[in-house]
Amino acid sequence: MVVDPKHAAVNGRKRAQPPHTSHHEVADELRARILSGQLRPGQRMPTQAKLADEFGVERGVVRQALQILQSERLLTNVSKGSPATVAPDRGLTRMTAGPAAPPLPTTVALGPRIAAAFDAPHVEIDALCLTAVSLTLAMGEPLREIHAGRMNPAKVDVRVLLPSRDIDLAFPVPVEGRGDVDPVHERWLAMRNAQGQVLKHNLLALRATHGIDVRVTFRALPFTPPVKLYLLNGAEALFAYYTLGRHEAEIDHEYLETYDAEGTQSMLFAFEQGAGLRDTTFVEQSHLWFNALWETISSELTLTS
Repeated sequence: MVVDPKHAAVNGRKRAQPPHTSHHEVADELRARILSGQLRPGQRMPTQAKLADEFGVERGVVRQALQILQSERLLTNVSKGSPATVAPDRGLTRMTAGPAAPPLPTTVALGPRIAAAFDAPHVEIDALCLTAVSLTLAMGEPLREIHAGRMNPAKVDVRVLLPSRDIDLAFPVPVEGRGDVDPVHERWLAMRNAQGQVLKHNLLALRATHGIDVRVTFRALPFTPPVKLYLLNGAEALFAYYTLGRHEAEIDHEYLETYDAEGTQSMLFAFEQGAGLRDTTFVEQSHLWFNALWETISSELTLTS
């Protein structure tokens, strides 16, 4: 790749330039607003012109983003004319629950399933992932329900397996290879620690606010997980692949090319105990695998830099 000299930096990185916003990024932001409740079921979306102005993109980019959300059944009435409408809650719940649920992006499927798990008096969630970003986001829904008085579990146990800070990650990594100082690794570590701390703080706060018995435990893996796995109340396993691609990461006001995965967009496959031999066996084997990692080669994890 040839870099214009005016954009070249002495260390080989490109100087920071305004990044191009894709329709996937617009969809990600709007999806987050819908799932967080900022955009409510039945509410009309801003016009495509207003969204294009907000994100600094062409209307065609906005239209593509809205079509993605319509395909995920988060929006209805997507057209060139009137603004789209946020789909009803019951459509989202029906879409993401039960053995017949189709594979969906993690940001769409995980929140409602974890919220459903919090209906149990004793909530048990095990997670194996790269940074815990998706898990922390998904916890927002049941936490809101608890604070609103619509859920009140007696006990919550959460165990999380994350990569150790001391290993050479398979990803994310710089395309050009690691130097003596790896800013990509440092950024990943900061994100891992920050997400873990937020997750732990939000859950442990339920002790003081609602008297719920909460335990949150982290352990470190000696390898980079190529998949993410969530186990809910011993009855459900949610599984997704981390699919690698070439991305640009902004680090210290410069853009660095990396090999990384967009975990929040990974397609989540659901397996439910009792939904047939295949599903039941997958759930059972996933629990055996997770417990084996937890009890053997994992180590203590501290959420500090």
